[in-house]
Order: sequence, then structure tokens, then C-alpha cells
Amino acid sequence: MTTQMQTQGTTAVLFKGLLRPVLVAALLCLALTGLAYPLATTLLANLLFPFQAQGSLVQRNGLVVGSSLIGQAFQRPEYFQGRPSMTLGSDPLDPSKSVPQPYNAGASGASNLGPTSQKLLDSVAERARTYRQLNGLAADSLVPVDAVTASASGLDPHISLANARLQLERVARARHLPPGELQALLQAHSESRTFGLLGEPRVNVLQLNLALDALAPMPASPLATSE
Repeated sequence: MTTQMQTQGTTAVLFKGLLRPVLVAALLCLALTGLAYPLATTLLANLLFPFQAQGSLVQRNGLVVGSSLIGQAFQRPEYFQGRPSMTLGSDPLDPSKSVPQPYNAGASGASNLGPTSQKLLDSVAERARTYRQLNGLAADSLVPVDAVTASASGLDPHISLANARLQLERVARARHLPPGELQALLQAHSESRTFGLLGEPRVNVLQLNLALDALAPMPASPLATSE
């Protein structure tokens, strides 16, 4: 009996002296890092940067048409097209398999193919051929790197100005607009290097296409405006 009481007393001492502080510290850290910190940063973000905190969503006529941070797969010749995307998604017929799903924000990533991969070389060559044919370029003409390669995220919303300029004639023909008018539109929406140092001059494809629809609306387009 005495030994049992001593054991219980020792356990109580251990709990108070060791386990209790550990549990209190764990609960405190959980409350701070799992509740207080996320709430504080979310409130501050919505207060100071409401547009960015909500995902940089872009609206047209009261409807969300995309995000300025995530590219979209524009396929019609009346639009400027973004760079390739290698993101994947679940196969609707067999969820256990993955199929190409460009600009899938839920599965950001690249192909992970190295520069010596024949598969990568073949895909780049095929994209270059398609790009030249689509934009009426000579078979041996050089094309911008971002026109034939996917970004590391697969979600890049921008293309280089060189890429946009090569698409300009095709878009102008499809829209029945003077190329000079599109050149002015492209210049108005071009972005310079970040902090004047990082990256290259570029243009946000979604923003450019929205401005294009505002200039010359396409009735059947989900981006079309009735303004």
C-alpha cells in the first residue's frame, strides 16, 4: 500500500513538474500558430491588400473571369495565347489516372523533363511548328523561348513582349483591326522588369485579352463586354 501511494505521488509530481508545462506549451503554440497568427495575417492582408488577399481576381461585368496571377488556355485565334502549361488533372473516366489539364491551379508543376530528354526536345519542336503555322511565320523563323516551353509552375500568366508581337498580326486579322491599334494596346498593357532588374518586359495575357474585348467585343466570348 505504501509503495502504491508513493508511486501515485511520484506520478503526480512528474505531471505537475514535467508533463503539465509541456502540455501547456503545446496548447499555447497551437493557439498562437494555428489560430492567432493565421487570423492576424488574414485580417491585415484584407485590410492592407484586399485585392491580393482575395486572389487577385479579375472581374468583367460583375463576373469573375480569372486571376491576374494564373494563366488561362486561350485557344481561339482572336486572342493572344499564353505560354504552354504542363499541369495535370484527374482523368474523368478513370480518376486513378492523370491527364493533361493546362493551368490547373490545384496541381502546379512542370514536366520535370531534363534538357537531354528527347521527349522534351520533340515537344518543343512540335510547339514551335504549331506556333509558326498559327502565326503565319516562316518555317525557319526563330520563336521566343516562352512560346514553346512551360514555366516551372505551369501557371505563368505572362508572356514576353516578343511573343505578343509575333501574335499581333494574327490577332489583328482575326479581329479585323489595324495592327497599329493593337500595337498601341500592347504597349499600354506592357509591364517592365520587377524593380527594374528582375525578369523581362512582359504582358499579362488575361488583362491584354480583356482590353482587346473591350476594344472590339467578340459576341460569343466569355470575356466579351457589352460596354
